[in-house]
Amino acid sequence: MIDGRVMNTSRPIRAIIDLSALRHNHAVARRQVGANKLWAVVKANAYGHGLERAVAALADEADGFALIELERAIALRQSGLTHPLLLLEGFYDADELALFVRHRLIPVVHRADQVQALLAVDWPADLPVYLKLDSGMHRLGFDAVGIVAAQAALASRMPLVLMTHFADADGPRGVDWQFARFTAMTTGMDHPRSLGNSAAILRYPDKVGDWARPGIMLYGSSPFAETTAAALDLKPVMTLQSEIIGVQEIAAGESVGYGCTFTADQPMRIGVVACGYADGYPRHAPTGTPVLVEGQRTRTLGRVSMDKLCVDLTHVNVGAGGTALLWGDGLPADEVATAAGTISYELFCALAPRVAVEVRG
Repeated sequence: MIDGRVMNTSRPIRAIIDLSALRHNHAVARRQVGANKLWAVVKANAYGHGLERAVAALADEADGFALIELERAIALRQSGLTHPLLLLEGFYDADELALFVRHRLIPVVHRADQVQALLAVDWPADLPVYLKLDSGMHRLGFDAVGIVAAQAALASRMPLVLMTHFADADGPRGVDWQFARFTAMTTGMDHPRSLGNSAAILRYPDKVGDWARPGIMLYGSSPFAETTAAALDLKPVMTLQSEIIGVQEIAAGESVGYGCTFTADQPMRIGVVACGYADGYPRHAPTGTPVLVEGQRTRTLGRVSMDKLCVDLTHVNVGAGGTALLWGDGLPADEVATAAGTISYELFCALAPRVAVEVRG
């Protein structure tokens, strides 16, 4: 088993993870930020790609790794990893701080009570703490008054880094409005900054701060609806593929799948693919979601089932045993996600443990 996934299975569905593509995408981020440093964001099991394998693949490239899950961070330390580790939601309870100290984990702090908890422990003088500011996204973070108090309380006790998160780096509003607020809120504070996510790294590299935080771009997806990953020189890391396990011939007027949501208007050939929502394929993907069958572009038909989905083989001369590529190398996950009304992040993170993984690169 690797990352909880069974590696040997007779079922034909496979997630192929290309670690050379992961390293390539990290190098794209590195070129963008220049001399600044990079937190490789590996939360949520490295966006479904496998935490341990992603960290091992980037061990010689990344300046540090950022994640959410305390237990996974401790496991990385116990495996021998010595890189800086940033916990993006910090600690949830003051009792966890002993673990942060023992394993040298860097917390992101965003509340006044967390500041008081830090002051009550014997915090290592060389272990940084990130202070998160709410510059306009209004999720987590100190306001203008709170950051002054937090900085004053902690600055003499530990190294500080000032952090915020951009709400619309991938959209029309951009980052200038938040950058201006952040600058005003931190006037007179001489600490390193951590600002840029993937969208900011690619679009506003001059505003990413001393430590940028690439996430989705590492896994080969574009943070921009209007720009493809390929146009950004990003390569897909995950390819999800399976096989045609059956072919049906149907007449005009016949329907396909649960709920009879698709009805043929002509005689059709229907291929049944061993992939369903229990594998992580989105159930809400409608008829017309793109699929590649032996390299030929076609579409899904009808409702996605738990273990199977149907594809149009009317103009594709492929039978049982043919390869069906659901997303990845040759069919961008961003395109599939858009057709399904979601984002590639969700596709990757939803990959089910029962899907076998093949690692390359």
